[in-house]
Amino acid sequence: MLEHDGRVKVLLVDFLCITWAVAFAELLRFGLERPSLGIGTVQTPYPLVSVVLDVLWLMTLGALGTREPRIHGFGTEEYRRVTTASLWLFGGIAIFSYVFQLDTARGYVAVALPLGIVSLLIGRWALRKDLILRRKSGQHLRRVLVIGGAPSAAHLARQLRAQPAAGYQPVAAYLTTSDAGEPWPAALKLPVIGRGKDLEAILAAVEAAAVDSVAISGADVDPPTLRQLGWSLTARDVGMFMAPALTDVAGPRIHMQPLAGLPLIHVTTPNLEGPKAVAKRGLDVFASLVLLMVLAVPMCIVALLVKADSSGPAMFRQTRIGRSGEVFSMWKFRSMVIDAEQQLSRLTELNEGNGVLFKLKDDPRVTKVGRFIRRYSIDELPQLFNVLRGEMSLVGPRPPLPVEVETYDDFAHRRLLVKPGLTGPWQVSGRSDLSWDDSIRLDLYYVENWSMFQDMIYLLRTVRAVFGKDGAY
Repeated sequence: MLEHDGRVKVLLVDFLCITWAVAFAELLRFGLERPSLGIGTVQTPYPLVSVVLDVLWLMTLGALGTREPRIHGFGTEEYRRVTTASLWLFGGIAIFSYVFQLDTARGYVAVALPLGIVSLLIGRWALRKDLILRRKSGQHLRRVLVIGGAPSAAHLARQLRAQPAAGYQPVAAYLTTSDAGEPWPAALKLPVIGRGKDLEAILAAVEAAAVDSVAISGADVDPPTLRQLGWSLTARDVGMFMAPALTDVAGPRIHMQPLAGLPLIHVTTPNLEGPKAVAKRGLDVFASLVLLMVLAVPMCIVALLVKADSSGPAMFRQTRIGRSGEVFSMWKFRSMVIDAEQQLSRLTELNEGNGVLFKLKDDPRVTKVGRFIRRYSIDELPQLFNVLRGEMSLVGPRPPLPVEVETYDDFAHRRLLVKPGLTGPWQVSGRSDLSWDDSIRLDLYYVENWSMFQDMIYLLRTVRAVFGKDGAY
């Protein structure tokens, strides 16, 4: 019932967004005139064309699965499908107009398409915010029974709990090992309601937990039992999904291939070179030049305020490690007193950071102006010069200090395969509030799953993170 209500709400928002975009495009292109589109010998008024376009757009969004409940509330798949469906529709309209030589008003289409996509994305974003708030308050959650070995099931339960926006609430666990002595973390506060690999026992646990979905971790259930379990769950209207033993690998690198009834998962290697890397560098150069020109005057004002607030230079230069271990000087507006480094030793015991980096929310070394520019990340703006010089990128892992790199293991060194970024996963996920392990994990995830689309998402999320001020100190 909840899924049905959700689909209706999404359909209504789609209808409103499309209708207003198409109506505005018609009004902007034709004004109060009453033009028509010649289709053969028939003259079709544009208001009727707009109605047909509305219907086709709504149908296309439905056909490409943009209203599936499982993609709502979390991730970028919903936005990708909405954009793809809209582009496919207008591509089809362009081909249809060319084949049948229809003189479709270009201005009408040129306004309706981008305005419609932007409106749909804003509408879906507003619905997502409402859904996330409801899910965090305990509403619209799918009750999940986690099945697997103790370590893998516990890991899956933790991950599901860590992302309440996804809408999955683990309520119980079923362990596929019959060893009663296998440890189960008490800190999870998740009851274990059964053990073993017997199908009837698993189904009894599903009934006892009254769940909406079953999450199977790893491959601890043999294929015949898994197949029969899927049939039985379908008959009970209970969903089933599997979490393979792949971590920190995202969609662009995962490809499914059916082979003799087996769904093989192909995992491609990270694409860090080639045309996409050239495009990334092109975006860095263009965007940094534009931003430096637009922000030249504000940056000069900030520099004067920093100088006026405390003695010392307006800019602060710090050694950082870039791509492939290259050492470079990173620029920032100075936000601390001039002898901040000398005062560090007496503040070490007050460290509130993640164990490797020193962080202190009420650091006495931070100046009045420094506190403000840190809170809104204004102190980072001079790094646009580093981006322009090619030492950094707009988006990438956080630029590490030499002392950090000394602590890296073989896996952590992979974060040096790409240039560090002015913003990135650390900027939009908590900044200074992140633990050291979480910071490394986010950076590695970025490196392993890099794409231009992902960079665009991080840039958009950075705006929210800056004004949200979480973890900025």
